[in-house]
Amino acid sequence: MTQRGYGGPLRYVQGPGVLADLAHYVEPLSKSALIIIDGFFWETLRPTIEKAFRDKDIESRFIRFGGESTDAEVSRCIDEGRAIGAGVAIGIGGGKALDTAKITAFNLGARIVTVPTIASTDSPTSSIGVIYSAEGVYDRVVRCGRNPDMVLVDSALIVQAPARFLVSGMGDALSTWYEARSNLESRSNNYIGDGYSASIGGAQIARACHETLMRDGRAAYQAARGGKLTPAVENIIEANTLLSGLGFENCGVSAAHGIHDALTALEPTHHYFHGEKVAFGVICLLVLENRQPEELREAINFCLDVGLPVTLAGLGLAQVSKATSPRSASSPCSRAMSFTRRRLR
Repeated sequence: MTQRGYGGPLRYVQGPGVLADLAHYVEPLSKSALIIIDGFFWETLRPTIEKAFRDKDIESRFIRFGGESTDAEVSRCIDEGRAIGAGVAIGIGGGKALDTAKITAFNLGARIVTVPTIASTDSPTSSIGVIYSAEGVYDRVVRCGRNPDMVLVDSALIVQAPARFLVSGMGDALSTWYEARSNLESRSNNYIGDGYSASIGGAQIARACHETLMRDGRAAYQAARGGKLTPAVENIIEANTLLSGLGFENCGVSAAHGIHDALTALEPTHHYFHGEKVAFGVICLLVLENRQPEELREAINFCLDVGLPVTLAGLGLAQVSKATSPRSASSPCSRAMSFTRRRLR
């Protein structure tokens, strides 16, 4: 395929304290905003944001996110947005809150702003939202037509979260180059529009994501455990959020994310984050592709050094079997579990 496609957010701003500028960036987009905010920040961030929007004469309606990006949750948010004629939908929180905001905006025909409060996934920059069941089982991907108009990443807020969130983001980001390479080699389409070949820029961003992880990941992990916002932490926040987001959308995903999706069918994995399951999927991908032992060792050692799981036991699945799977033996979940039991015991 000779047609190439590239996409990304209109604006990306990262740094300590930039959340204070949210109203400034929203004002040119619309004077009516629907804000979907994680319950954890309902009492702490909402009053400040509400005042800032009043000062800019932006009508706002806040919704406390229900915890899962389900069809029902999206429908609830769409109804609230229509009630005020929202011209922009803003997601504040983790990846599922942001996905809900993106899908809501898509259905409203509204602009999109994402404000991640953790750096645990690469959802904030992408045009893709994921729908899960109320039990947290992966359902489907929704393509929202365009990327966010604004991505605002307050690194001082993010570093206050437990280091496990940043580590999970590294697990998600670890897949970016490996999966990009799979798709480049197989000439598979990316997620721009109906799918195009990856551009040079998209591939280089995916590669830069991997290089940043290998260079700064371990130092960022140690700093984040102490709540310190160092240059390494800033670099990993960018790698987890911007580089990984642009990399996966412009190059595509492969088996690491497919294995993640299958794992969500098993209840014990619901206690683990998206990036933790993806990291395990990376190890499976490298084995499936018969990559060189040195490369497999590099990935495993990185995961071990920052606390990412590399075995089924590390995801609470030490006793997994066909009998414990809610799906048939021919399902993607069962096939993934069969492979990992054979190869990665």
